[in-house]
Amino acid sequence: MRRAAYAGLVALYVLLFPYHPGLRSPNELCRLWQTRALVEYGTLDINQALRDFGYVGDLSVKDGKYYPSKAPLLSFAAVPVYAVLRGLGGGFLYAVHEVPLVFFSRLFLTVLPTLGLLWLVRRFLGAYVSPGVADAVTVTYGLGSLAFSYSLLFMSHQTTAVLLFGGFYALWRLARGEWRERGYLVAGACAGATVAAEYTGALGVLGLVLYAVLTVLWREEPARARWMRLARGAGLAVLGALPFVVGLMLYHQAAFGHPLETGYKHLNDAAYQPWHLGGFLGIRYPDPRAFALSFFSPLRGLFTLSPFLLLALPGVAVLRREARGSVEMRAHFWLTVALLAGYTYFTSSFSYDSWGWTTGPRHLTGLVPFLLLPAGLVLERLRSSGHPALSGAAAALCSASIVFTGLATFVNYIPDDVSNVVLGLAVPLLREGYLPPSALNLLGISNPVAGVLLLVLLLGLAVWVFVRLGLKETERRPGAMPLVGGLAVLALMLGAQVATVKHHAADEGAVHFLEKVWLVPPGRTLGF
Repeated sequence: MRRAAYAGLVALYVLLFPYHPGLRSPNELCRLWQTRALVEYGTLDINQALRDFGYVGDLSVKDGKYYPSKAPLLSFAAVPVYAVLRGLGGGFLYAVHEVPLVFFSRLFLTVLPTLGLLWLVRRFLGAYVSPGVADAVTVTYGLGSLAFSYSLLFMSHQTTAVLLFGGFYALWRLARGEWRERGYLVAGACAGATVAAEYTGALGVLGLVLYAVLTVLWREEPARARWMRLARGAGLAVLGALPFVVGLMLYHQAAFGHPLETGYKHLNDAAYQPWHLGGFLGIRYPDPRAFALSFFSPLRGLFTLSPFLLLALPGVAVLRREARGSVEMRAHFWLTVALLAGYTYFTSSFSYDSWGWTTGPRHLTGLVPFLLLPAGLVLERLRSSGHPALSGAAAALCSASIVFTGLATFVNYIPDDVSNVVLGLAVPLLREGYLPPSALNLLGISNPVAGVLLLVLLLGLAVWVFVRLGLKETERRPGAMPLVGGLAVLALMLGAQVATVKHHAADEGAVHFLEKVWLVPPGRTLGF
């Protein structure tokens, strides 16, 4: 069953394709239009691409030339994908159509890297918790968190999470003495690529720097040896980051006239400019409204869509207790605290209204993998505590996360004025037969049949996670008490969903609008 569960997870990642060309997804297309410009015209600006392939949003303008307002890594990374598609399509200007370009760019640059990340997550968790908990947390992260949503969008948020955790994994293996010092090159490259992919990823990089310093300074070695190791590690990390940092600065110089000047200073849409002025890229003083909505909004709250992450909060206390007798766990504790505090400050200080048509608080995507260890430690302790009802309740949080985030990801373009993403948008669309486009549609299986198959797979994995957590390693079937605790928590969460959905005009308008632009409506298939 374990292999079948992972196969089902991979199938959902590879097959699902929530995309609707009528929405003109600006965050995705502005990057891909620069990819077109790089291949077709050999230019960084996208003026000619806008004329040839149509207007897109999220642009910056400098001296009459238009660029994506985003960090450039994904635009450049998609060049080989585009070049291959262009060659296969005949090699002429319009050989690459928009839908296959988005599909394959996502597949190779956001989906497959996340599947690699899940492998690293499973290996990391397996060092601290039992195989059952490690499996369940890995699958829950893969399907019940922002990782799922942003792997299926050609945006930089999950790319940032992949790179940050990749850098952390290298540092972790170095701290345990399992890698040679040249592993700092890997950590540095991941850090540099993070900033080149998403400017605010620098926040996560600072957390990695703290972790790297602590793991060296707390080694049981003479002080001179520790400082020498730190100096060598810093030098190697800088060397690894250098190509990405220099490349980013050269891009800024060429596009915006200064190596430290980003596109956010030259936004084409004046309405967006106030969100990025003041502080660091728009990060100012905390706002209680932004904090509350980012974490608890029924539309896109982090804990609303992924309630299993609530377990990370008591998990920090567990980490703190573990840290008293373990230098390794002490470093994990301070990394978790630093990232949780930093990202909380960030999401509370940035304009909540700027999230825009997305699933969950997208800029917190890089934080999520670093909450898995504390959440897993809580699950492990509940599982062996002799309180099966509490263990079942915690397991239900994981299963509910898969259902809530999964249903939201089936849509993945969430209008800002919807009252509740699950019952106000996703469920009404499903009820009308508007299931997500997928690679199954390419094989001639029409919606809603193709979508129902994927929905059943998602729900099946949610049940598998509950059973996996409800069973101890020596048991074959869960007892009654975990089921009682799980059902109680599910009832509470369903009640919260029902209480927050309004079914008002905005909900109905969002449903009808998405039905009009749906890529594969009921009875239709998909072709490239």
